[in-house]
Amino acid sequence: MTENLLENNIVRLRAPEPDDVNTLYVWENNMEIWTVSNTIVPFSRFVLKKYVETAHLDIWETKQLRLIIEAKNQNSLMNVPVGLIDLFDFDPYHMRAGVGILIANKEHRQRGYATEAIGLLINYCFEFLQLNQLYCNISASNTISLQLFKNKGFKIVGTKEAWLKARNGWEDEVFLQLLNPKLRL
Repeated sequence: MTENLLENNIVRLRAPEPDDVNTLYVWENNMEIWTVSNTIVPFSRFVLKKYVETAHLDIWETKQLRLIIEAKNQNSLMNVPVGLIDLFDFDPYHMRAGVGILIANKEHRQRGYATEAIGLLINYCFEFLQLNQLYCNISASNTISLQLFKNKGFKIVGTKEAWLKARNGWEDEVFLQLLNPKLRL
């Protein structure tokens, strides 16, 4: 039996389904998270529906992968969607991709879902996709996300000064990187 690299006892990562469009609409149009997602305009249900219709396409073709993070409900068969985890800017030649994560609602944060989802994604990327590295860009003030990625082995490799426009001026962005240890010499 093959191990499911996208599931453990806490969370499951899965492809978006047509039933997720309304949830995605709420999450993507939450202006409180736009600063971390570099979003400046709202998404329509039409655009999200079209995205979900093409979500089955291969990462090698689209250069991205978005997965729904579901919290496993131990008391029922119904898992609860709590967020998204993305691979973006996939580079098949250099075998690397950026990582982004969102736990959408405050009541689902600080419960370990993000930690578990990132762990699953790392294993999937290094074991199945055979990527050389993953990276992420996080605003310097987002100390919770910085700690999350550092706890999963990402190393700070640089800072882009005054990179992000913020409400009160400019903010630095921290660049973190995780190399596949199996591919090191």
